[in-house]
Amino acid sequence: MTELGLYFAKKSINRSDVSRKTGLSKTRLSELANNASTQLKVRELYLIALAIDEDPGDLLKEVCRNLKLPKR
Repeated sequence: MTELGLYFAKKSINRSDVSRKTGLSKTRLSELANNASTQLKVRELYLIALAIDEDPGDLLKEVCRNLKLPKR
């Protein structure tokens, strides 16, 4: 499960509602929630944040919390 998928589970977010509000397909939301190799687009993140009444910046921080700059 991806960070977005964990976020959905933690907040009990209904993917069908998100799909209906954003226009993103249920299949795409499932890929974003379950497949770590699927790339989340900024546009998608922004629409999801609006649909779940979350600040887009806060959602970005949550789903990207494990990203770090490489050591030099």
